[in-house]
Amino acid sequence: MIQDRKIIQRIQFLVGVVRKECKHLATTDQRLFLQAFTAERAQLLETDPDLAERVEAFVGRFGRLQDTVGGKLLPLLMTALGESASALIDNLDRAERLGLIASADEWMAMRNLRNQMVHEYVEDPVILSNALQSGHAFVQLLIGAADKMIAEIQRRGWT
Repeated sequence: MIQDRKIIQRIQFLVGVVRKECKHLATTDQRLFLQAFTAERAQLLETDPDLAERVEAFVGRFGRLQDTVGGKLLPLLMTALGESASALIDNLDRAERLGLIASADEWMAMRNLRNQMVHEYVEDPVILSNALQSGHAFVQLLIGAADKMIAEIQRRGWT
């Protein structure tokens, strides 16, 4: 069991942040994907400010949750578990072995997808719609990974 009170406090803080981010992403995901996000819908972004705001919120929340879980909570959890936190891919490989994430490869695909959603945001409606639909398909995987990490933290009595 970890003894460093600062690490425990930081974990507790991040658990609260991750829970809120999961809730916000799930809400935005539900609102944006009541129907499939097609290239035709992507072309409406310039004339439909509500749709544009929902897309922006989805992309931002997807990326933020991924960054918080993969870039902050996971390395801290690795440290608390006595593992040495290192590069993202190494942390993801360890997290996969520990059963905290389904697949390091899927996580990296999510990360690349997030970058694609950001960079292709207004350039190509087909690429954007495909990226958003793929992001939608990854939401439960991302939230599931966050939930597994939180469950492990709770199991160890760190919250």
